Amino acid sequence: MFDNADALLLARIQFAFTVSFHFIFPSFSIGLASYLAVLEGLWLKTGKPLYLDLFKYWLKIFAIAFAMGVVSGIVMSYQFGTNWSVFSDKAGPVIGPLMAYEVLTAFFLEAGFLGVMLFGMKKVGPRLHYTATLMVAIGTFISAFWILSVNSWMQTPTGYEINAAGQFVPGPSWWAIVFNPSFPYRLVHTVIAAYLTTALVVGAVGAWHLLKDRKNLHARKMFSMAMWMAALVAPVQIFVGDMHGLNTLEHQPAKVMAMEGHYDSHPDGAPLILFGIPNSAEKRVDYAIQIPKASSLILKHDPDAPLAGLDTIPADRQPPVGVVFWSFRIMVGLGMLMLGLGLFSLFARVRHRLYDWPLLHRFALVMGPAGFVAVIAGWVTTEVGRQPFTIYGLLRTADSASPLAAPAVGASLVAFVLVYFAVFGFGTWYILKLMGKSPHSGEEDISDAPIRTAGITPAQAVEGGR
Repeated sequence: MFDNADALLLARIQFAFTVSFHFIFPSFSIGLASYLAVLEGLWLKTGKPLYLDLFKYWLKIFAIAFAMGVVSGIVMSYQFGTNWSVFSDKAGPVIGPLMAYEVLTAFFLEAGFLGVMLFGMKKVGPRLHYTATLMVAIGTFISAFWILSVNSWMQTPTGYEINAAGQFVPGPSWWAIVFNPSFPYRLVHTVIAAYLTTALVVGAVGAWHLLKDRKNLHARKMFSMAMWMAALVAPVQIFVGDMHGLNTLEHQPAKVMAMEGHYDSHPDGAPLILFGIPNSAEKRVDYAIQIPKASSLILKHDPDAPLAGLDTIPADRQPPVGVVFWSFRIMVGLGMLMLGLGLFSLFARVRHRLYDWPLLHRFALVMGPAGFVAVIAGWVTTEVGRQPFTIYGLLRTADSASPLAAPAVGASLVAFVLVYFAVFGFGTWYILKLMGKSPHSGEEDISDAPIRTAGITPAQAVEGGR
């Protein structure tokens, strides 16, 4: 079936498929871990059982999302060796230690305290349990720190040297590698995106239950907290995204040209193309709806500032314009809708209608998956915009792949698709099932669930036998 296929294209599709699945779960668990820490902290501070109920409600969901994130991430590391062995050989001395630091610092921290967080509420006391929750939340952030440092180095490589074998090796300072030029912007932008993703999910669940029962105090509280997050953080994310875009223009101008759809240079101010159909064959955007000189105003803060176009970039170094153009607009469009939801919630709050305005609740419900779509669209913009390189400007994607035949890559791709949709489809269905249950007083703790493991006799039975 794959005899005439392109092995490189199949390898790229496989990596894109698996990383897209993987990205969904950490983008949720990073924000949810922090949300759980906030809920437990509010419970310890105020003593209100409502916060503890919400903590237990979301803890079950976090456990499944975290597990699926770990499982989906394991596959990623194997693909570096199977499908991208040349890349692993050449870049391994730089990215290998960074990924090892992620395991040694973040994953060990999360794994060490996760069991206490999930099952230790009645065993270690509330304050020590809260410490465990904080450690898991901090661990998720540290994990994002190292992984994004690796990705950012591939986007803006600095601090490296090339040895006699053609490998990228660390230079005199590791700090130049870790804190490469795009890393601070990408880290802040991605972590805020994770918080917004979680806020939208929490808000959608709260809206769903408010549509069924406006007097549900638990739904009211989670919805209010989520809407505060959307209202306050969405504007910050737009500002951070703008700063990230300016950094990208400085270090990866071809990516910004593709995002903007600028095939030609504009010496007297470039227009902002809102919509259109990129036509790479004719080097133009068909049916373009644009605002004159607005792109120069945004990117250079001067409407008459000149902006170079793809006509200044060799054809073999240009990214695929169509994909980058549309993925960027999906991300930005959803960001504007998030801002609109936050402003709508503020208006409803001022009017004292936050909990009894069905239009707002339906809007929040529809926006529930928007964070996941936005982070995937942002990832596509970042990664496809880097093409045709794996290490920007230095190592081409075509030169990074393993010497595999197309049928071998195609067979594993089909296997991944079938297994992923079966396993993670069921996991997602179960998460939605948990979200569909209304939060209530006296929420059951995970450790209160009955044990059904074969070969283990419940403690009560042992004591009774004595």
